[in-house]
Amino acid sequence: MTDTLPPCPQCASTYTYADQGKFVCPECAHEWLAQVIEATADDAVVYKDANGNVLVDGDTVTVIKDLKVKGAASALKAGTKVKGIRLVEGDHNIDCRIEGFGAMKLKSEFVRKA
Repeated sequence: MTDTLPPCPQCASTYTYADQGKFVCPECAHEWLAQVIEATADDAVVYKDANGNVLVDGDTVTVIKDLKVKGAASALKAGTKVKGIRLVEGDHNIDCRIEGFGAMKLKSEFVRKA
């Protein structure tokens, strides 16, 4: 089981374990978020939503929690549907256009596939 989990980035321990969407190191007590990006055998990047479903370009997704938007008067509400997403590399890995907000970048961990 330990060969599928990443080693601790602080102490390089191989005894890490997963706990509620985080990885935990029992040796140094370091916690970090589980990655939503996985590299496959052919080095293609796979993006997953909050439920673990694989996302592809053109999918329709739903925002799962209220998200604050810099420069906007209101937050992006949970349940907002986003059609025709485009996957990009980077910290925010979804490019999209949301009616009433315009062009936005979202993290795949805050959406679920519709």
